[in-house]
Amino acid sequence: MIGRISGLLLEKNPPQILVDAHGVGYELEVPMSTFYGLPATGTQVSLHTHLAIREDGHFLYGFATDEERTAFRQLLKVSGIGARTALAVLSGLSVSDLAQAVALQEAGRLVKIPGIGKKTAERLLLELRDKLGKALPQVAGARLAAVAGGAPDAKSDILNALLALGYNEKEALGAMKGLAEDTGVSDGIRQALKLLSKA
Repeated sequence: MIGRISGLLLEKNPPQILVDAHGVGYELEVPMSTFYGLPATGTQVSLHTHLAIREDGHFLYGFATDEERTAFRQLLKVSGIGARTALAVLSGLSVSDLAQAVALQEAGRLVKIPGIGKKTAERLLLELRDKLGKALPQVAGARLAAVAGGAPDAKSDILNALLALGYNEKEALGAMKGLAEDTGVSDGIRQALKLLSKA
């Protein structure tokens, strides 16, 4: 398995790039999120990679961050989702936006991506619901906390507590939206539970 590649960036033809690593030119396909962050050709680049071996060849995919690669691998596990569709998803949504869409089960955000229809979006949300948060806990937790507003650490702790108590993400985030910016963890949990008990 090729997990990382570092070398000279020779060509950029979206979504493909060519990287020279010690005299060997590697063709990689990258999501647009990675592509836009690439340096100019002729400079050094280092990317996390995923190697896919299929009957019709070996394909190398490159990612700016390990989180992107992890999300890509999780997307590939969804039935009916291939590498091209997974790249399209990561080109249309950042990893944190994808984590938020999955947590809130927002199919509308996914259907805006070319090649993703309503059924595919719903399948993605269903199959990634439990997997993506576990694979990327920091990204998912920080993003959900940011959506709820306030300090990420406190909000993340409040969110995790509500989830542990059996509430789903939508319920928990709905209750957290009413919390003041500087609410502490214990007060936040108490206030959120009050709001949830009235719902």
